[in-house]
Amino acid sequence: MNSAPALESTAQALVATGKGILAADESLPTIGKRFAALSIPSTEENRRAYRELLFTTPGLAKFISGAILFDETLRQKSSTGTSLVETLTQQGIIPGIKVDAGTAALPGFAGEKFTQGLDGLRERLASYRALGARFTKWRAVIAIDDGLPTRTSIMTSARSLALFAALSQEAGLVPIVEPEVLMDGSHTLARCEEVTCATLKTVFAALFEHRVALESMLLKTGMVLPGKTCQQQANLATVAETTIRCLLRAVPAAVPGIVFLSGGQPDLIATERLNAICQRGGTPWKMSFSFGRGLQDNAMKTWKGLPANATAAQTALHHRAKCNGLAAQGMYRSYMDNADPARQPLELANAQP
Repeated sequence: MNSAPALESTAQALVATGKGILAADESLPTIGKRFAALSIPSTEENRRAYRELLFTTPGLAKFISGAILFDETLRQKSSTGTSLVETLTQQGIIPGIKVDAGTAALPGFAGEKFTQGLDGLRERLASYRALGARFTKWRAVIAIDDGLPTRTSIMTSARSLALFAALSQEAGLVPIVEPEVLMDGSHTLARCEEVTCATLKTVFAALFEHRVALESMLLKTGMVLPGKTCQQQANLATVAETTIRCLLRAVPAAVPGIVFLSGGQPDLIATERLNAICQRGGTPWKMSFSFGRGLQDNAMKTWKGLPANATAAQTALHHRAKCNGLAAQGMYRSYMDNADPARQPLELANAQP
């Protein structure tokens, strides 16, 4: 088991300047849907080949500090016979693992969900650490609608997140606590801020009650945004101001870092919003990203399940990771995503600190 200083060191490494986390922990149904949209059969071999493509992207560790894996991936080997965990480690990327078992309907509360997976978690955490994982992630979801979320929903999610975090630290693993306020709906920016702030305050109260060491964990949360179908969307400056105000009110300074989820936002928009938030600075915690689709979308579409497209897909991932690494420092500029591929490498190189 890791000592407290080792856990703190891992947490700090995950939010190193200019680096973020690659969320490659899609469940079998989720990655199956994304593969199906591109006519890629969701076989174990295709999933392995795709994740190996991501993890072996040359130079990825310049912008990616850690990668969150799914249980299947943690146990798989690369085409050369090396475990995918070791493949990441050799790149200089810290391997992590999603440990929740997905969501289910919260009984008695229509439209709300709770996260499963606490049964047997202590034993699974021990095995995950033995397999090479150094951090964990647990996702809870909070829906906004008429009369939602209820206090019961928020409290249920907070308690499960706190118990997960305590068990992870007991096992020598850094927990990434993820209470996601969903973007679905027509709610306003102000309503999202209200719900996000209430959720985070409740989560940190539960973490305190469960004696979780805040210095040895990370928070993964969404940006404060209007609902997807809200008629009044917000500009970059407003999103940044509202998000930081909300976090300052709810997140203790002892937390070393906050990593934002992309939450289904288009990848370029997620990068622009991350950049606007990180440009403001002046926060007690490091801010970065833990993107899934926000990093992978173009890479997966480029790959299409064809080995001949692997290099082009890696180039797409490297480019997106580099842009987000710059955005985490407030240094991204929209011209870096210019359609002219001949301009991108030079401009991105010149933008490096």
